[in-house]
Amino acid sequence: MQDVLHAVIWVALGSAFGGPARYFVSGLVGRHVGETFPWGTMVVNVSGAFVIGLIAAAATVDGLLPMPSAWQLAVTGFLGAYTTVSSFSLQTMALARDGQFLKAGGNVALSLVLCLSAVALGYGIGAFGLGIGSA
Repeated sequence: MQDVLHAVIWVALGSAFGGPARYFVSGLVGRHVGETFPWGTMVVNVSGAFVIGLIAAAATVDGLLPMPSAWQLAVTGFLGAYTTVSSFSLQTMALARDGQFLKAGGNVALSLVLCLSAVALGYGIGAFGLGIGSA
């Protein structure tokens, strides 16, 4: 039971910072680029995918991250609260409902391509920076 309580504390601490970070980044992008397309959510999800790639690479090095607490804090907590499939889904549905099918499809395709590319890039950069095998 003690292990579960520690895990919940790490996840809650990460979440306490991830949610406000998402709000800040998404809002900043929306204010500067506009909100006719969900660029704020896109930036949040792509940057989160990049960071999880870096962390995944670091996790392959024995002793680098104190597991599982670092994973619970950074990935489950912070990135779980920072990235958002729910906002992506709602914004895509709203675009489709408003008849903006090209934008809705573009959001899905661009999110998928950019997020997968970002996680691969983050992992590759992390692996290279840590000097671990080929990414």
